[in-house]
Amino acid sequence: MPVKFSLNIETEAFDDIQKAVDYYNLAKTGLGERFFNTIDKQFDFLKDHYFSFAVRYDDIRCMPVKKFPYMVHYKILETQQTVSVKAVFCTHENPDKWEDRIG
Repeated sequence: MPVKFSLNIETEAFDDIQKAVDYYNLAKTGLGERFFNTIDKQFDFLKDHYFSFAVRYDDIRCMPVKKFPYMVHYKILETQQTVSVKAVFCTHENPDKWEDRIG
């Protein structure tokens, strides 16, 4: 079994999560909290199962968020035993948004 890695959530990814929580809270009371709790559980899963998701581009892997149209974009830093979360994007958004962030 692989070693449990630490999780580093980059500032931009925190902002992505907060925007999604705010959006869902406006849509329906409690939905933002449900989204946040889902993300939190999946982050715990990611600490142990960081190789479970395929590399989508360069060295960035994507984990779908259960029951929500979002993908967690992350990078594995093996020598630091860290999973670095780069973004949490809605799959309905323009994929060029990611290019703008890294480019």
